[in-house]
Amino acid sequence: MEPQEILKISSLRTSFKVDKNWNQVVKGLDFSLKKGKTLGIVGESGSGKSITSLSIMGLLPVGGRIEDGEIFFKSAQQGQVDLLRLKDEEMRRIRGKEIAMIFQEPMSSLNPVIKCGKQIVEALRLHLDMSKEEARAKTLDLFRQVELPRVEDMFDSYPHQLSGGQLQRVMIAMAISCEPKVLIADEPTTALDVTVQKSILSLLEDLQAKNQMSIIFITHDLGVVAEIADDVLVMKGGKKMEYGSVEQIFADPQSPYTRGLLACRPQMDQLMKRLPTLEEYESGDFDPATYASTRELFDERQQVLQEAEPILKVEGLKKYYSKKASSWFSKSREEVKAVDEVSFEVFPGETLGLVGESGCGKTSLGRTILKLLEPTDGRIEYAGKEIQDLSEKELRPLRKEIQIIFQDPYSSLNPRIPIGRAIQEPMKVHGIGSSDADRKERVLQLLEKVGLSREHYNRYPHAFSGGQRQRICIARTLAVSPKFVICDESVSALDVSIQAQVLNLLKDLQEEMGLTYIFISHDLSVVKFMSDRILVMKGGKIVEAEDAQKLYSDPKTDYTRQLIEAVPEGSMESLKAAIQRREEKRVKMAQN
Repeated sequence: MEPQEILKISSLRTSFKVDKNWNQVVKGLDFSLKKGKTLGIVGESGSGKSITSLSIMGLLPVGGRIEDGEIFFKSAQQGQVDLLRLKDEEMRRIRGKEIAMIFQEPMSSLNPVIKCGKQIVEALRLHLDMSKEEARAKTLDLFRQVELPRVEDMFDSYPHQLSGGQLQRVMIAMAISCEPKVLIADEPTTALDVTVQKSILSLLEDLQAKNQMSIIFITHDLGVVAEIADDVLVMKGGKKMEYGSVEQIFADPQSPYTRGLLACRPQMDQLMKRLPTLEEYESGDFDPATYASTRELFDERQQVLQEAEPILKVEGLKKYYSKKASSWFSKSREEVKAVDEVSFEVFPGETLGLVGESGCGKTSLGRTILKLLEPTDGRIEYAGKEIQDLSEKELRPLRKEIQIIFQDPYSSLNPRIPIGRAIQEPMKVHGIGSSDADRKERVLQLLEKVGLSREHYNRYPHAFSGGQRQRICIARTLAVSPKFVICDESVSALDVSIQAQVLNLLKDLQEEMGLTYIFISHDLSVVKFMSDRILVMKGGKIVEAEDAQKLYSDPKTDYTRQLIEAVPEGSMESLKAAIQRREEKRVKMAQN
């Protein structure tokens, strides 16, 4: 028997006021959510996914309004209601209790000055009229349900004291605290390690089966949707592009846009020179033959690269931190070995991938190589010169040759400086260009090189999308004509479609300018596509080092195997296995 609809959206139109004009960002949307099932909503940034969820919750930011539509919900308290016709007080009784939401960025959703446990206690007392003691006991039980460690410590911790995965589990605990009938999860795993992502997806499945909860799961990644969704809505520009069961969407996508989203994600089992882009799919220009590579071509490249002398040699590198012991009353200090006896070489023109979970030491290693962090011990040789003991003054000429692209492009750019000036600044510092006019012309050429326009020169960072800001940071890196670039999680927060464009750009620039990369990421599929060789880090150490193809086909350590298995495949085989797994969980829970 077909499950009942618990939520039905009809002709939803949501607009935002820009200057004096109202711009429609959700344009006549229709879909429904079935009881006990998961609907995946997929699309790029700006497609209207999150605004749709905020429209359902009645949480549109200032400047937004719903112009038309109906949102019917089967409320346990009030029967079937149109959420858009409810008074504020009536909506408050449903929001959080019957329809709850997990937001994309937990740090912006949790109060930084209130302990995590207390924040959930307050929600329980508000909605369920519990005593403090009852709410505390319930919160600790919720923390156990979401598999947080040391639940008493978690209860008394502030948000900044927890990891990203732990914060997301706190948000899930808060969202399910009142046992809602509908849970909206807005990009809840986007910035998480693939292993943490896998555990969060599994947790949501378990909670859904246990509580007969319906879930709207919002993401830009169709690979993730294949792991969790029963039905899929594909959005673009505020409109519905495609809507159907997850099997229908993956087996026979009707829209070129959907086919592009499926194709532009790096595939673990394929050798690709380049990634397809959405534009090529939608314009009909995509030719698979121009993107595929072969093992023979890969091996030839490896041989040519390793005939040269290494451009970078790292031997026995250590970076230790000292921190106060975990006990509040202890005066002793603990030693944290962020980088512990690491040795490797990088060859000119090569991309060396560096992969591992958060906290494994990837970023610390990259920054120690650059001397942004002082090494505790070890040797760093760049272009035949030892640099670990050089002063900042002695290092300055080398700063031009060795650059870094940071993970968050927005925090890397001064919001008060136009992007043209931001790109020009390092050129002035290093004495590049004969005059301001000469430097400006070089910047204009760089903007075009990274796929932007000359007209963008005087615009500020807030005027650009995440993908465009990352291109600006790449242009700024290239402004000083570097030879060696460390890419530190430089695509992890981007849509898969924008990610494909940026990865292709990095490959093109490497070939054109002879760049050498260290490419840091927690996503093994992205690292495999970009890299010639891969180092796997865990606990500050290199636990495996191999060429990118062998590492995937024959991993030597259990840790590497776990990283590979955690990457959502998006294949029909894995999709069918996920559907079967979810049904088995639901049947088991129903029997209990």
